Formats: sequence, C-alpha cells, structure tokens
Amino acid sequence: MAKIPIKGTLEVICGSMFSGKTEELIRRVRRSEIAHSKTIIIKHKVDDRMSIEYVHSHNGDRVKAIALDNPLDIHLFITDEVKTVAIDETQFFGPSIIPVILELLDKGKRIIIAGLDLDFRGQPFGSMPVLMALADSVTKLNAICIGCGNTAHYSQRLINGKAARYDDPLVLIGMQDYYEARCRDCYFIDKNGWNQTQPLNG
Repeated sequence: MAKIPIKGTLEVICGSMFSGKTEELIRRVRRSEIAHSKTIIIKHKVDDRMSIEYVHSHNGDRVKAIALDNPLDIHLFITDEVKTVAIDETQFFGPSIIPVILELLDKGKRIIIAGLDLDFRGQPFGSMPVLMALADSVTKLNAICIGCGNTAHYSQRLINGKAARYDDPLVLIGMQDYYEARCRDCYFIDKNGWNQTQPLNG
C-alpha cells in the first residue's frame, strides 16, 4: 500500500513594528531545535539593521540566518533533513515567495513566517495578506502605542519628526529612528498634503 504523503503547516506571525514578531519567531525556532527538528532561518538581504548574518529581535535575542533577496534561492538550502523553515521580515519578499512556500508545504515542511501585516501607509503589505489567508494559524501581535499607551497595530513612519507622506518609498529600513508603534487614533499619514494632525480615517 502506497504511503500517504503528509503535508506541512504554515504558521504566520504578524503585527506592527515593535510588537515582538521576531521574538516569537525565535522562540518557535528554539523549540523546534529542542525537538531535534533541523531548522533553517531565512531573512531578506535588505534587512541589515544590525547584521546580515543574524535575525535580531528588539529584546537583544538573535539566531543565525541565511540572507537572500530572491525567494527562489530558498530551495538551494532545503534538504530532506530540513524539517522547519523560518522566514523573518517576509513582507520584503515579492509574490514569488508564495509558490515557494506552497511547494515546501507539499514536501511536508513546517513553515514559520513573521512579517508586517500593514505597511507605513496602513495598507496590507506585499504577499502577507495572501499568506495569512493560506496559513494553518495566524498569530497577530500588538505593540504599545507611543502616543497614548493603548494597544498599537500601526507602524508610524517619521521623517525629521513629522509623519511620512503617503507617496514616500514603500521600504525604508530603520527602527526607533524612523518608526513608532501607534494605535488607530494616534496614527497619522500625510496623504497628498493632508494636515499632519488629521488622522487617515478622519
């Protein structure tokens, strides 16, 4: 009797900046390694905030990672022995990462991804919405709003202390120097010359 293939699982960790996404990714990676599941960690080359060789969390934790810019290259590091594939800052990879992940799921791999669900404009970010829809589980984390202390799920981009314009470049790598976590009430965007004290939904 033919062996029934066992498909993999897709776990998505999402939220705003400073919500603990990478910290949660690292926690799951370490649990996977304790269970003797061979694991590789992938990150995008554009994310070089601290070092290109590691995935870093804001609490100072880190794990060794493989930095790529083409998601198709993930296949170069997948062997039969690899059981778990973790991908940080998934939003930076283009839509071609979706079929790569689906193929890995067909091969029985456990996939853990972390990424921003919304960009600085407050819009769904890249392929994350599709991956969230395809996921077996979605963990949405929140940060603390720097403005009022309430729950935050927006990433506020600041340029010289002022809200970024809606038509600014989508990707701007940075941490506290460019971004703050904000709640819906405290989040602002300069959309086509709107007053920067006016909320996007105002």
